[in-house]
Amino acid sequence: MAKENAVLEKSFAFAVRVINIHKKLAANREYILSKQLLRAGTSIGANVNEAQAGQSRNDFTAKMAIASKEARETKYWIDLLVETGYLVRQDDETKSLIDESEQLVRLLTKIVKSSACYKIDR
Repeated sequence: MAKENAVLEKSFAFAVRVINIHKKLAANREYILSKQLLRAGTSIGANVNEAQAGQSRNDFTAKMAIASKEARETKYWIDLLVETGYLVRQDDETKSLIDESEQLVRLLTKIVKSSACYKIDR
């Protein structure tokens, strides 16, 4: 039986949620910010998935670092959508989306920092 990969599963599920939020925003004629959210939010999982086939530890770490940056960017777009009223902070769906984005940032940052071949000074 294959071992579960939490980061693959979380990033994929998050991408699905981002796509659904994008659909709602686009239906309300919010195209530019929703496209930015869509691009960054789906890129997380794409980079995590690509990292699984990394040619080396450095390649794996580099892809995970990109995924971490995309997760941070996604969190930025969510925060911007909240502050401009396109998403409602008190809404359960928005709260959950913010929480998931923060979890992904923490998880991916931890993966990158724990890699022996890649150091981040923070």
